[in-house]
Amino acid sequence: MVRITTWNVNGIRNPFGYKPWSTTRTFNAMFDILETDIIIMQELKIQRKDLTDDMVLLPGWDCYFSLPKHKKGYSGVGIYTRQSVCAPIRAEEGVIGALCPPGSSTPYRNLPESASIGGYLTPSQVASLPPDLDVDSLDAEGRCLVLEFPAFVLFGVYSPANSNGLRDEFRVGFLTALETRIRNLANMGKNVILTGDLNVSRDLIDTARAEDNMRSEGMTHDEYLSTANRRIFNQLLLNGNVPGERDEGREEPVLYDLCREFHPDREGMFTHWEQKINARPGNFGSRIDFILCSIAIKDWFQEADIQEGLMGSDHCPVYAVTKERVPMKLKTKTAMDTAEVGEERHILDLMNPSGMFEDGVRLREYDPAKDTLPLSGKLLAEFTKRRSIRDMFSKKPTLPKSASTPTAMVSDASMASEAESTGPITGSGTDKESGSGTESSVTEALSVAHGNPGSSQSPLKSAEKRPASASGSPSKSVKRSKSSISTAASKASKGQQSLKGFFQTRNKPADPSSTKETAAPSSPSSTPSSVADPSSQSNMPPPPSPSAQAAVTSEFFDSDPRASQEASKESWTKLFSKKPAPRCEHGEPCIPLTTKKPGINCGRQFWICPRPIGPSGQKEVGTQWRCGTFVWSSEWKGS
Repeated sequence: MVRITTWNVNGIRNPFGYKPWSTTRTFNAMFDILETDIIIMQELKIQRKDLTDDMVLLPGWDCYFSLPKHKKGYSGVGIYTRQSVCAPIRAEEGVIGALCPPGSSTPYRNLPESASIGGYLTPSQVASLPPDLDVDSLDAEGRCLVLEFPAFVLFGVYSPANSNGLRDEFRVGFLTALETRIRNLANMGKNVILTGDLNVSRDLIDTARAEDNMRSEGMTHDEYLSTANRRIFNQLLLNGNVPGERDEGREEPVLYDLCREFHPDREGMFTHWEQKINARPGNFGSRIDFILCSIAIKDWFQEADIQEGLMGSDHCPVYAVTKERVPMKLKTKTAMDTAEVGEERHILDLMNPSGMFEDGVRLREYDPAKDTLPLSGKLLAEFTKRRSIRDMFSKKPTLPKSASTPTAMVSDASMASEAESTGPITGSGTDKESGSGTESSVTEALSVAHGNPGSSQSPLKSAEKRPASASGSPSKSVKRSKSSISTAASKASKGQQSLKGFFQTRNKPADPSSTKETAAPSSPSSTPSSVADPSSQSNMPPPPSPSAQAAVTSEFFDSDPRASQEASKESWTKLFSKKPAPRCEHGEPCIPLTTKKPGINCGRQFWICPRPIGPSGQKEVGTQWRCGTFVWSSEWKGS
């Protein structure tokens, strides 16, 4: 059996913030919990530079990515395949084949038939797309990955959403190009499985309260089904509801909706819920995530369903499971050509390159050198052309002797000149003796370095020393005294070092009498005059009494420093704190939202009930669901 899962994760690491994924926070554990063999993830919201080892270098898994070329944190599709179960034989990126394989300048659509998946749009089919659409831009947003197995061609798709009519042409053009290529592959005799977030629902049963919304907009059921994307989508599906006659070139359906066909009358089978209104608890959502297969292989599957109980995104996973042995109903232009009509084949034989499995038994192991495709994430330069840190220490560059000799001579000369520049500058005999000793030691060192131990004078040293100038050399080093260093350090340490100093208790001022006593010895020049002049002593005021000192201190400092700190803290808190949220009818704090609908109120903030919206999709009174509380933030006074 092979299990295929599709999931719009709304950010590749987003599920790790929810249980059960938050306990392990690894992709290996996530895939094991999902019990999947092929997982297609949409809306990764990363760029190539954001790929990390834990995303790409998964033991036992291969991975493929289609990421946006220009926009950051936008769209993105990834497919992971379990190597013990399946191995694709080709991989491509994009819908129309406009991109080039890694290391090549030839687009996929221009490659030889044996090296490409095929089914690309013809010039006439490209001309039928919306006229103002840049066709090559369809592949530039990281919205489609295509893997080919011997059994079928797998599409992983993230279709553009309805952006209030701003990108209708791009949306219709993308779905039209996708549908056209699928039909082309079907005409080639290849089976197709289409998975992903297609951002379109089939019928009323696939959207909560669709009938009420339809009536409120004044639409009929036929008009609802005739919207551009929904009409294209339904003409692609078996049992699709298409009002009127089918469009030219779309006379026959080619795909089969597995989840709906396994659960034809099930209501509330939704896969997406709006997070802004907390619609998931009340199951007010829509079904826009699908696993569709060619009609010819619909009997290969034994189960298909949604996993609405698994959190981690505003979408839930959707899966389909194949049978262990599948019937061969027709011959195709793939590795299944050897099968006779009506014969059963093991599914593993059809999910791997020829010669890897036979009747479900592995004949050879997965060989990374042979079976890894060029588009694989494991072959990206960031993960293959790495250098080990050990190389920095094990491989040392060696220089030739001819290159090292001049360098040594220059360094010797610099050493000699430095020794001369640091010679004595005074005329004492001791300094001369030390200077001559330094010269002799440098001379001996240079002689040994050049292999002349008997030489008494270096050829690079001048015969006489330059006399020291009276004014001093500019390069002369001045030695600082300890007192100056300590004074500079004390000056640098002054001042408020952190914000905590604003809230700390201030110390009392020093006693004036003690200050005078300590300050008098520090100025000896003023001491004789003060002693000789008795009048200056008579004019000096008497030292204040202890009671007077206490009175002065109480004027500038609070008796309770903690009280002043608390008052200061409270005043700052009031200055920067937000207004309290209003309460809804349930007595709970409201939540703030911002209006994004175009109009005079676009950008305004408002408060609403924090509870999830109910199954009716409307605000209710006296129930457990969202009440009708609504307050504009500009009108809320915080009381």
